[in-house]
Amino acid sequence: MITQAVLAATLVLTPVPDWVRRTAVPLVTIDPAAPLDDLAPMTRMVGGAKVVGLGESTHGAHEEALLKHRVLRHLVEKMGFRTIAWEEDWTTGQIVDRYITEGKGDLDAVVRQLTTTWQAEEVRDVLRWLRGYNATHKDKVRFVGVEFYATRPAAYDAVARYVAKAAPAKLDEVKAHLDAIRPPSDEIGPYFRELFESGRDMKPYIAHARAAYNAVKSLPETRAQQLALHNARQIVSFHEYIHRKGDTGYRDQQSSRNLRWWQRHSGDKVAYWAASAHTANAPDLRVSLPPMPELRFATAGSHLRRWYGRQYLSMGFTFDHGTLKAGKVPRPPRDWYDRPLGDAGLRQYVLDLRVGTPSQLYRPARMRGIGGYDPKRPFDYYMYGGTLPQWFDVIVHRQTITPLRVLG
Repeated sequence: MITQAVLAATLVLTPVPDWVRRTAVPLVTIDPAAPLDDLAPMTRMVGGAKVVGLGESTHGAHEEALLKHRVLRHLVEKMGFRTIAWEEDWTTGQIVDRYITEGKGDLDAVVRQLTTTWQAEEVRDVLRWLRGYNATHKDKVRFVGVEFYATRPAAYDAVARYVAKAAPAKLDEVKAHLDAIRPPSDEIGPYFRELFESGRDMKPYIAHARAAYNAVKSLPETRAQQLALHNARQIVSFHEYIHRKGDTGYRDQQSSRNLRWWQRHSGDKVAYWAASAHTANAPDLRVSLPPMPELRFATAGSHLRRWYGRQYLSMGFTFDHGTLKAGKVPRPPRDWYDRPLGDAGLRQYVLDLRVGTPSQLYRPARMRGIGGYDPKRPFDYYMYGGTLPQWFDVIVHRQTITPLRVLG
C-alpha cells in the first residue's frame, strides 16, 4: 500500500530526473586513459576557479576513483591545474611529491606509505600517471597533503634544519622543545593511538610545539622561513587534535588553512581530492556514521568557499547502487538527494547544479556519505544539514559501483 508520505516524496522528486536527463552531459567512459573529449563542457563549468574540490561519497568505490582520475587529468592537461591537494598527511605527501616530481622511490612502497584508505590500485594509477606527466613536462604537477594527523619526524627535522641555517643561536632551544615531543619513529599510527587513548595531558606537548613554532615565526619572513613555519604548524596541529579528542571541526579548519597556505605559497590552481564530507560547502554539516556519535562541523569546503568565493568550486561524485568491500549497497531511499540522480537512468554523467536547478533540490534532505558501512543497516550512513546546490556546484554521477582494488 502506498502511504501519503511515500506518494508526497514521489511527487516532489518526479521532476528532478527529467531535468537531469535534459541537462546532464553523458560521459562516454570511465577509463582514465581514454580521450577527454566528453569532459570538454567541464572547462566551462570550472571556469576561473582557483581550487576545485573533488569529493567522493565513499572512499571505497572503484568507478568513482576512475572518474575522479579522469577529471583530474582534464584539470591538469586542459586547464593548467598544477597541485593535487589530498586528504593525506603533509609529511606523507612530501614522500609522494618526491616520487611524482623526481621519480624517487618505488611506487608500490610509496602507496603503502599512505593512509590505509588510499592503499589501492586506483590511487597507484593516479600517482603513476602524475609521474609520467611530470617526466615529460617542465611545468610539473605537485602533490601536497593537507592533513596533519600523521605528522612524522620529517617535520621536526625540517624545522631544525631551517633554524640551524637561519638562526644557529636558537637551535639548542628549538631542538629541546622538538626532542621533548618527537615521535619515536615513522610508525605514527600506533603512536597516535597511544597518545589518544592514554588520556595523557597534552598541554605540555602543545606548549613545546608552540614554543618551536613561535621561535620560527620570530625570524625574518622568507620562503624558506614560511616552509619551516608550515612544518612547525603541523606539529602544533597534531598535538592540538589529540587534545581536542579528534574534533572533526578542528581537523577541517586546519586542513583548509593548509590548502590555502599552499595555494598562496605556490600560486598554483589546486585540485582537492577528499571525501565529500570535507569538500562540500557545508557550514553546518551533520554526518551519521554508526557506531560513532553523530558528527557536526563546518567542512573544509565551507571555509574555502568563504575565503575564495566562487573561485572555490565544489564537485561531488555520487553513485546509485552497487557493491563495496563490506557488501551490497542498495538504491537510496526516495527522499534522499541521490535517488533522483539515479532515477535519471544514465550510466554516468556530469551535471551543473547552477543551471535551472529544480526547487525540490533546495529542500533539506539526506545524502549518501559512506565511511564505515554495514550492509545490514545501509540507510544509517548519510550526511545532512544543508541542500544539494549549497554543497555542490557540479555533480559527477555513476549509476553502479564495485569495490576499490586493494593493493596486494
